[in-house]
This record gives sequence, structure tokens and C-alpha cells, in this order.
Amino acid sequence: MDGDGGEEDSRHGSSAVTHETVDQLIARCIAPVKHEFLRPPPDRTSSQNDDVSTPKNKAPVLAKEKKSKRQLKRERRQDQKSTKNLCPEISKSGDVNSCRYQDKCRFSHDIEAFKEQKPADLEGECPFLKSEGSCPYGLSCRFLGTHEESKPLSSTGLERRSEVNGFSKDVQKLLWKNKMTFPKADAILKSLGLLSKSKGNALENKDGGDKCVQSDDIGSCVVTSELENKDGVDKCNQSDDDDSFGVIVESDSKLEGSVEVLKDDDVINRELESDVHCPLKRRKTAEDCGVEETKTEGPKLDIAATGVSVTDQNVDGSCIRSEPEARTEAITPETDISLKSHSREKKLIDFREKLYLAPLTTVGNLPFRRVCKVLGADVTCGEMAMCTNLLQGQASEWALLRRHSSEDLFGVQICGAYPDSVARTVELIEKECSVDFIDINMGCPIDIVVNKGAGSALLTKPMRMKNVVEVASGTVDIPITIKVRTAYFEGKNRIDSVIADFSSWGASAVTIHGRSRQQRYSKLPDWDYVYQCTKEAPKNLQVVGNGDVFSFEDWNKHKTECPELATCMIARGALIKPWIFTEIKEQRHWDISSGERLNIFKDFVHFGLQHWGSDTKGVETTRRFLLEWLSYTCRYIPVGLMEVVPQRINWRPPSYYGRDDLETLMASDSAADWVRLSEMLLGKVPDGFAFAPKHKSNAYDRAENG
Repeated sequence: MDGDGGEEDSRHGSSAVTHETVDQLIARCIAPVKHEFLRPPPDRTSSQNDDVSTPKNKAPVLAKEKKSKRQLKRERRQDQKSTKNLCPEISKSGDVNSCRYQDKCRFSHDIEAFKEQKPADLEGECPFLKSEGSCPYGLSCRFLGTHEESKPLSSTGLERRSEVNGFSKDVQKLLWKNKMTFPKADAILKSLGLLSKSKGNALENKDGGDKCVQSDDIGSCVVTSELENKDGVDKCNQSDDDDSFGVIVESDSKLEGSVEVLKDDDVINRELESDVHCPLKRRKTAEDCGVEETKTEGPKLDIAATGVSVTDQNVDGSCIRSEPEARTEAITPETDISLKSHSREKKLIDFREKLYLAPLTTVGNLPFRRVCKVLGADVTCGEMAMCTNLLQGQASEWALLRRHSSEDLFGVQICGAYPDSVARTVELIEKECSVDFIDINMGCPIDIVVNKGAGSALLTKPMRMKNVVEVASGTVDIPITIKVRTAYFEGKNRIDSVIADFSSWGASAVTIHGRSRQQRYSKLPDWDYVYQCTKEAPKNLQVVGNGDVFSFEDWNKHKTECPELATCMIARGALIKPWIFTEIKEQRHWDISSGERLNIFKDFVHFGLQHWGSDTKGVETTRRFLLEWLSYTCRYIPVGLMEVVPQRINWRPPSYYGRDDLETLMASDSAADWVRLSEMLLGKVPDGFAFAPKHKSNAYDRAENG
């Protein structure tokens, strides 16, 4: 019978798909599961959405009410004051008088009321007892019953010795107030002529790009949206006449000081300014500048007339050399630390033959990376962090940089659109964090990122790509790597035209995802083009291939067809089956059982409670990220059920029975079944709980369309 008949019969019985041959199923990108395991598709008429909603007698909520940030903050404060949120100090010590804020504390101090409404303890042992000896969550811990025979409750705070790259409150306050200095970044930006430009071209890109800084993505100019004139004209922070980026970072005033038109002598004095901060609004006249005025009499009179930028002219009238080492005598000794060695003399990192776990948004969190390390991953990388958010001091963004002690070869991935924000971000990361390499994302296809000029939008601006990589590699000694796609638009491959320049810009390695931005994930990756780029790359540039590696056979094929490849990055393949690292190292298809898979989920839950906390909030955060992960793992089909091995990542799993009830439950693509799995590990979900996956891949939906 033809394919249409088989598809029609599939709505009525488990024997439907058996009418199609294995080749016909593969041609339609449907996984060929053995006939005896097939079953009818589930009836979805009663639940049109995959999200877990409220009781059936209530109408499903199609869209949530949109709330302002102020309203969300107000509700969060009220929630903290409720009895279900006990003061952390009291929770740790058990003493009502231990909180130094007393009545002014925004948390509850009523221990008895807290105990009455606290959910029942979970089964198992507190995740902190074995690793740290005592639990930092005290009375709030959902494993409180296991504390009785342990050491006394901890009073040292939530310090986790196994995790590093914490975010200092002092650094956060400096970033909030725009008082953080970036001497190394400013030095390299100035030497490359990117710190300030001549009048009329201050923010103009060499490639003719946007002339105005985008407020969402320029790291140092985080208040650009607030600096627009009241007549609606954006003056780009008056960058025509001043040292635009440096001024805004060092200024105490985000509005008044930055909007004023600066005089020419202020420009020069900004170059000579030490690390002692002075609010910009206090320096309006030449008299306020003091002794520095006498050092700049000559150049002050010539800059406006000649149009020569501060970058091109020194304070004594001489020209500044283009090398990073060339600095004026007026620069503080702290800035002299920024003298950089040549990129070829920098510390190198070897990716060759190592199993590289890709940076994965949302699901590539620290507990998931720990799971992958246990299963054989060699290189791990944190989730993509936006430069703007890091420079604004957002704690949630800095949490993406946290590293576990088991991650012996660890990098962080950042995303920014402009050289100054990237340079300052990498300098801050080098100073505050312990990382082995920094990866710059130039391939993210998400609209919200691309519209800001970051991610794969940089593929359309080669000169800006060059500037970003050069300033990043010139600012820090940590190896800089980049991740790109083949092109922005299909059929217009551009990476091969610049692949030979990446190493001269300062990149140690480049990862090439074999799809264009336009393709997203809808077509198979073009590995032939990845091979072509790899062979055209210089010998000192390591090239990492990326795209649909889902078995050790895929790994072997790419390494055999292109020995020049350093390694292959594994992304969605690790989400669907994290034991792919074990399969590659042992060169076998692992027919993993449902019990072994459940143990992997148990490890994730244990790692998650250690990372996010063992209180109610930490338990529910762990549950949410577990559910996000389960939305990928349901696509895995056990080896023993397949007609053809290995499974391809773009094959859609049909409805099938597992070899036991647990395996059948794990194969479900219903969010309700994922919640049931979470309840096996984290207890019953709270009343009114709802979940919908954050990321929905379109690989299956569009596979049949080519």
C-alpha cells in the first residue's frame, strides 16, 4: 500500500505504520520502530495544548496576563513577606533574634506559622549533608527530617565550595553605579581607534552599519535609551565630541552628566583622567579641571579645527602608534598592565579529539553539565550570556558563568554586538571568574538577539566581526574562540571568505555550525561546506564542526572525512541522550534501560538541589529545568526498539510502547507525563502548577519540507 494509505490507517490502529517499508519511513523522516512496539497515536482532542493546566472543568488559559516589571516586583516583595518565606538567617540558626534587620526585614520571622504551611518533606537525604556536612537552608530545607543526626545547622551562609565564579556584591554595586573601570579594554580600544572617532563619525561602523548605539546591546552604554533628547532625536550620547564609551561607564550620573555637550578640553582631560572617579556633571568648565589643563594647551586649540580625534593625536601633538603597547605617559600605572603579548604567544587551548559539550540555552545549566561530565564530556561551556546584562550587573546573567569543580576544561560564551561592550565584558570576566576560554557567539539565530546586531547578525558585518575579535583577544590573556554559522542567508556562504583571517584577528579556535541563520534547524547541516572551510583555515586555527552529531558513527564519519577537524561539538544530541559521550568513547550503541535513564535523572535532581537549593524555591526551580530537559529526552528511541541503528536526530518518533511501563512513560511527548516523572523524583507539584516548554525545536515539523 502507498504512503497515503498507511498514514490514513495510522489513525485507527497500531498496525498502520507497518504498511510502509523502512525506506519509506526514513524518506518521510519517521523513525523505523519495530512493528511489535508500535501503538496508536494518543488522543489529543481533550487537551489541545501540551502545557499542564488547571482542572479540566476550567477553561484553559490561552495567554497569561502581561504584568509590568514594577508590578512583578511588588508581588515578589509581598510574596517574600508572607509566612511561606522564612528569613534565611532565622532559617539557618533557628533563633528569631538572629536577624539583624528585625522588624525591617522583608521576610517572615514567624517560625511556627512557617512550619504549618511548609510542604511535607521529600524522600531521600539532604543533598548538602555528604558534600558540606551541614545544610545552609536549615528549617527551610525540604529534607529537614534528615538533619537530626547531622552536624548543627550551618551559619556560614550559602557558600558552595564546589562551585566557583560567584558574583561579588561589591562588583555588582560598581556596575550598577557605572563606576567600574576597564583600563585594559579602554587601552586596546584606543590603540585600535575604536574608543572615540572624529566629529560626525563617532559611532559609525567601518562597514556602514548602524551609526547609533543600540541601547539593549552596547555593554558600556547601558543607559543609551535614557539619553535620547526630549525632541526624539538620539544624539548617541554626544559621542561626536567626547570619549563616548569611557565617559558613560565612569560617570556617576546616567542622565544629566551624559547628555551635556562636552567641550574639547574635556575630551583631552578624559584621556588623562586617573582611576579616581569624578562625576561628569562636576566638570563643566576648564577651571574645574585644575592642573590637567596646563598639560593640554596645545592640542586643545587644534582638535576642533583640524578634526583629528584624540585617538590619532597624543597630548604632546605626536601621533599614537597603532600597537597596544603604545600609551601616553599620562596613563596611570594600572593601565600599563594592559600591555599585551602577541596572540601567537598567548596561552593556547587544545580541543583536538576532546568531546565538546556545546553551550545550550536554558538546558545547558550547571547541573546538566555535571551530568555530561559524569558521562564522559571533556569540554564544557556555560550558557550564552549577553554582554549588556553582565555589564549592568544582573545577577541572573552572572549565574550563567558559574563553574563546578568537576569542569576541568570550562569556557563561557558571551554575545555582544559592539567591540567596546565585548572588550569590557571579557576584561571583567578575566578579573572576576576562573575560565579556560571565552567563546564569542556570532551564530545565534534568535530574532531578539539578531535585531540588536549581535549573534548571526555579525556575519553580515565582517569589519565589526574583526573589531570584536581583535579587541577581545587583545584585552585578555585567556584564549578567545568564536562560534559562527555558514552564513546569514542561504546560498550566500561568507565564512570561507574570512576563515583565513580569524587567527590573525586573535581567535584560537572557531566552531562552524553547518547551517545558515535563515535555515535555523529546518534542514540537515552542510558538513561538506564545514570540511571546505576547515581545509582553508590556517594551521594555527582549530576548527570545530557542529551539527546533528547523534552517535559515535556520526563522530567517526566527520573525523574520517576531514582529519583536519579538531573535534565535533555536540549540542542537541547531548540533550536527547547525554550518554552519547560514553558511546563515542566506548565506540558502541548503548541500549540503555529505563532504570539507567532514571538514575541519570536522579543525578540531575541531586546536582540541581545542590545548585539551586533544597528549600521549596530550589525544589521547584530544579523541577522546571528538569521538565525543560525532559522535553528533549522524550525524542530518544531505545536501540532495542529500532529497525535501523543508529537513530538520526531529524527522525520523528512514532507512538510506541516501551519494554516496560517506565520506558513507555519516558517516550511520551505529553507535558503531563513529564510532570509525572518529575513527581517521582521531587514529590507532588504545587497546586495550580503549569508548564509549557520554553524551546520548541522545528526540526521535526519541517523535516518533510526539505
